[in-house]
Amino acid sequence: MKTTTAIGALAAVLTLATGASAQEYTFRLHHLLGAQAPAQTQMLEPWVQRVEELSGGRVDIEIFPAMTLGGRPPELVSQARDGVVDLIWTVNGYTPGLFPRTEVMELPFVYVNDPVAANLALYDMFDDYLREEYTGLEVMFLHVHAGQGLHMVDTEVHRPEDLDGMRLRIPTRTGAWIIEALGATPVAMPVPELPQALQTGVVDGALIPWEIIPPLRIQEQTEYQIEGYDMARFGTTTFQVSMNADRWNGLPEDIQAAFREASNREWWGHVGEIWRASDNFGINMAVEAGNTHVTLTEDETAAFQEVLEPVVDRWIEEVSSIGIDGAGLVQTARDLIAENASDM
Repeated sequence: MKTTTAIGALAAVLTLATGASAQEYTFRLHHLLGAQAPAQTQMLEPWVQRVEELSGGRVDIEIFPAMTLGGRPPELVSQARDGVVDLIWTVNGYTPGLFPRTEVMELPFVYVNDPVAANLALYDMFDDYLREEYTGLEVMFLHVHAGQGLHMVDTEVHRPEDLDGMRLRIPTRTGAWIIEALGATPVAMPVPELPQALQTGVVDGALIPWEIIPPLRIQEQTEYQIEGYDMARFGTTTFQVSMNADRWNGLPEDIQAAFREASNREWWGHVGEIWRASDNFGINMAVEAGNTHVTLTEDETAAFQEVLEPVVDRWIEEVSSIGIDGAGLVQTARDLIAENASDM
């Protein structure tokens, strides 16, 4: 009986000790979309759960969607760098010029219809080619989405010249170059502002993926969703989930290891699968609502590719002027995407 009592007392002490150490590291993760957006429900929430479980319950991450901690989406990078928040998920291109090397993945036709391969290529490139431009941040993971499609209010597009004179929302400076090459006028804005811009005629369409259709109800403001042959798109957007560097450096090795394991190479690839599935769901919702999903023919797609190839050259010239081997980065990205294609 005494032995049983002693064991019970020891278990109680251990339970109290464990409880005392639980959630000793708390973090705030800030992002731009709503709580029901696939980016949160399908990607951020599972990642948070992975970190918390791998930490043995010592980490607690609270997600703050829709800029609820204040500011506008372009301020998220500075919020993380300045320690206003601990973690962010954001679009790199909302702060143009800060991440020029990573822009290589945004260029038209650098990757086509394979976000898994693109994400794995980003992982493989990161340490040698990209890390240096993330000063003040500790990157958890980078990713792209399935690619930019054309969402048009009332114009069916089959040729580049169909876009002459149109005003189109763009997410990044590379997106602006794409729209300019197509003869349209780029209008920059964070994606949460897009529905009102479509409704009021500020823009005639947008360059965004299909996955954004459900959270912003884009099918209600547009009639046409247009993409190239074999799901080719017109460039893409890179995103990051990053932590304030000082906060990261202050963490013990075992907590850092939990974040690292949750953000391993397999996870970067899985994020590509998440965004492909979300994209498929979005276009199906638009079609079910009565929208027209236009898939360009192989020849029509080739015409777009011919017009957009100079965008790649423009980017190479731009980054080369600041000492970056743009041509080498393009070739490296394309080679790594090809190498990782079988991992899809």
